[in-house]
Formats: sequence, C-alpha cells, structure tokens
Amino acid sequence: MERKLLLLGLLRQQEMHGYQLFEFIERDLASCTDLTKPTAYYLLNKMAEDGWISEETSQEGNRPPRKVYRLTALGESEFQRLLRENITQFSPASFPGDIGLAFLDNLPGGEALALLQKRRAALKSALQAAQAVPVHRGSLQWVIQHQVRHLTTELAWLDEIIASL
Repeated sequence: MERKLLLLGLLRQQEMHGYQLFEFIERDLASCTDLTKPTAYYLLNKMAEDGWISEETSQEGNRPPRKVYRLTALGESEFQRLLRENITQFSPASFPGDIGLAFLDNLPGGEALALLQKRRAALKSALQAAQAVPVHRGSLQWVIQHQVRHLTTELAWLDEIIASL
C-alpha cells in the first residue's frame, strides 16, 4: 500500500517519467523506502491498467521514447483513500538484527565487540546518508526527520551496548 501511495503522491505533485520518479526516490527517500526500480515500474504499469494513472509516450530529440505518467481523477480518489488508511495505521517496529543480540554472549567478548563495531559503522553510514538528504518543504521533511531520529536513537542505544561490554 505505501509503495502505491508514494508513487501516486509524487505524481500528484507533478507528472513524471519513470526515471524521474525513481531518481527522486533514490536521492531523497532511499533511507525511508525499499522500493526498487523493477517494483516501481511494475506498480506503475498496474496502476495504469487500473486507471489510476495515465501514460503518454514522449520523445525529446534523439533520446529514446519514454512514458510520462500523470495522475487521473480515479488515481486522486485512490491516493486520498490510501493516504487516510496509511496515516491511521500503526505498525510496530521490528528489528531482525536484534535476534543475534539475544545470543551475543555465545561469542568471545572480543569478537562480539568487533562485530558490534561493524554494525555501528553501517548504522553511522546510514545516519549520515539520511542527514545528507536535501531539505524539503512541507510534510515530506517529516519522513526524513523520522528516519534521522530513529537512526540517531539506534546509534545511541548501540553505543550503550558497546560501552557495557
């Protein structure tokens, strides 16, 4: 649901071709969504079949033709429905990496610490990437801020575990 909402919401702001959509998602929302390019194109095709978006082929100069996607009236209705459904949902956070922490004491102390330091480096890198996202106007910035807040808290929590070892 959130992937369709994301694509519809971006197309609601302006018509775009697939590359523009995915470029924006990769540049500004990669830390907030796991939407891949193949999945995005699959969903765009499905939403076009369902009448939520329209496709128009355009060509600039010698460039290959590309599809430009535009939100339809039906797509606007679906966007509004998905938006309301998404905003009211609460999804508890799941941390699959914590399962290994449950058994951390089964590793020699030095190895456990080295592995946690590796995890910390990856987390720090993700935080820096999220902090590097350009500032946006309006509510899109809240998504980025939420991700930064989560990663900052996760890093502080991991630092506490490392210090306790």
